[in-house]
Amino acid sequence: MSEELDDETRLRLRIYFGARLMLGPGKADLLEGIRDTGSIAAAGRRMAMSYKRAWSLVEEMNAAFKEPLVASARGGSKGGGAHLTETGEAVLTQYRAILAEVEAASEARIAMIRGMLAERDDMRLDMSGGK
Repeated sequence: MSEELDDETRLRLRIYFGARLMLGPGKADLLEGIRDTGSIAAAGRRMAMSYKRAWSLVEEMNAAFKEPLVASARGGSKGGGAHLTETGEAVLTQYRAILAEVEAASEARIAMIRGMLAERDDMRLDMSGGK
């Protein structure tokens, strides 16, 4: 997230590729976690996600692209592991770059909208006008 946006303002970007794939912050974070930890299970735990869910998302992404994004090896005496393929690194890099570009391009407009928000103490929760 751009440092210009405050901690309470977030921009979430999802890219839909027809019915084939939706790529968004969750899958990008999972890819990043696999890259950083070398493990699908560890990446899932880091996101409070079950191994089954993490593996399902990896399978979905791998099936959607010409080349798999994640390569994995089963556990055993030498242990298993997972890593991003060259394609996986490229997809993650491109997604993060798109997000940074969108944030930079929309920063002023987001600030304008933020400026129109009611102060927390002044939030109008009673839409009936006191009736």
